[in-house]
Amino acid sequence: MRRIQLGFAGASTAEWAFTVVLSVYAFNQGGAEEVGLVSLVRMLPSAVLAPFASAVADRWRRDLVLTLVSVVRSATALAIAFLVATGGSALAIYALAVLSTAAALLYRPVNSALLPLLCHTPTELASANVVRGLLDSVSTLIGPVIAAALLAGDSASSGFFAVAVISALSAAVTFGLTVEEPEAQGSRGSVVGGLLLGARVSLHSPQMRVLFTLLAAQVITRGGLSVFSVLVAVDLLGMGEPGVGTLTSAVGAGAVLGSLFASVFVGSRRLAVWFGGGVALWGAPLIVLAVVPDEPAALGLFALIGVGNALVDVGLFTLVARLVPERTLGRVFGLLEAIGGLAVGGGSVLAAWLASSGGLREALWMIGLLGPALVLIFWFPLRRLDDAMSARDEDLRLLRTVPVFDPLPLPALEQLASGLRPRQVSAGEVLYRQGDEADGCVVVEHGSAEVLGDGHQIARVGPGDLVGEIALLRRVPRTATVRALTDMDLRLLDADRFLLVVTGWESSREVTSEHVDELLDRFSPARPASEPRRPPE
Repeated sequence: MRRIQLGFAGASTAEWAFTVVLSVYAFNQGGAEEVGLVSLVRMLPSAVLAPFASAVADRWRRDLVLTLVSVVRSATALAIAFLVATGGSALAIYALAVLSTAAALLYRPVNSALLPLLCHTPTELASANVVRGLLDSVSTLIGPVIAAALLAGDSASSGFFAVAVISALSAAVTFGLTVEEPEAQGSRGSVVGGLLLGARVSLHSPQMRVLFTLLAAQVITRGGLSVFSVLVAVDLLGMGEPGVGTLTSAVGAGAVLGSLFASVFVGSRRLAVWFGGGVALWGAPLIVLAVVPDEPAALGLFALIGVGNALVDVGLFTLVARLVPERTLGRVFGLLEAIGGLAVGGGSVLAAWLASSGGLREALWMIGLLGPALVLIFWFPLRRLDDAMSARDEDLRLLRTVPVFDPLPLPALEQLASGLRPRQVSAGEVLYRQGDEADGCVVVEHGSAEVLGDGHQIARVGPGDLVGEIALLRRVPRTATVRALTDMDLRLLDADRFLLVVTGWESSREVTSEHVDELLDRFSPARPASEPRRPPE
């Protein structure tokens, strides 16, 4: 976890420094219009490639992909530094920037899909995302500070060289990582088919559509901010080129405060509402800045944008990881990055056009209004999403009481919890009958039952016990009769979902195999000693 988080911090620092240095370079080449155009050109192909790259990356070990991405970023930044230092072609520099950005857009979805595999509860995942958000916020502060210091010395090439060094350090931190992933991760199915599956998972879910729509509003504003930070610093406030780095650093400082706030007050509850608040905070400060255009106010307002950024990151990446099946998580995060890349490029062009045609202040409030307006429209769906996640948390707590499920990471438990169905039985009712075909299993929430083998009681089960799993894992008829001793509240799991999740992870297969062998040894002493014990299929 530490190495993944540090690798992300390095990649994020490099990206923020790269964005500031490249924006100033483009501004010196052709003004605000070129800044917007370069932002669009580097984001557009990257956004188109990101989902395909994520689908391909899902065929490889994600920990290895993180290292390769940082290596590509280091190499391209080093080449750009050389071209800038030797007065090379601006077109060549922008082409390398496109390649670097394509790699950067792949890093976050792979990291986002990998991080939940190291977590076991929603609180752990939210906490991990808070830490990652804090590191991202510190990177948002440090990256522009590095860029501003080097730009103050009139050395864009040094800025790009610093990006190369930071990216190389990020690659070194993640090199050699090994994180357990489900066996299906290495599937060799169609890349396009996998990509379409990720799109269907996202777009067919009303909850995901709300998150993606608000994300689009936030990143359109972020694209506008890449133009506004230059225009506000240079033209509106007269802070000069280093002022671009100063304003962007204010965003980072606010993001650090926002991450600290999230770690104390947000937790894992009401993340959808906090996410909506973060989207609104991206836009509202721009509206105020249009009315109060002075430097102290600008620094404070840009810091508020950073607070919003921290809330967006914690809410979005935690909720998506909980709503999407693990096997499509990388592709969904890739699609998310694609939407983000397109919206950032579009937002930068839109902001540049509005500023040049109608004036900077008018552009600030027009772009700034988008996020708060959409949050008001989707406020009640966000509240309903939080309620649904709170109900899911109760099911996860129940599943965590089952020893067989203990090795499973959070995404696997989420997949089980999403398929749980309630069932109530009365005292004396038979849950399963010996010899019947096995079509599922149950987790006992309340009440107790007796397990009968050939008419004799061989065990009793109660809250937190898993019942009916032996027949599923051994693919045989029911090995015993289970009859309720009291009224019972149960949670049903269908056979396909149970087998897909439990046998899809090596660590859980080992635990379930030992669990079933132990039960069979305890309750079936008459079984011939020569009968082989087969591992779960």
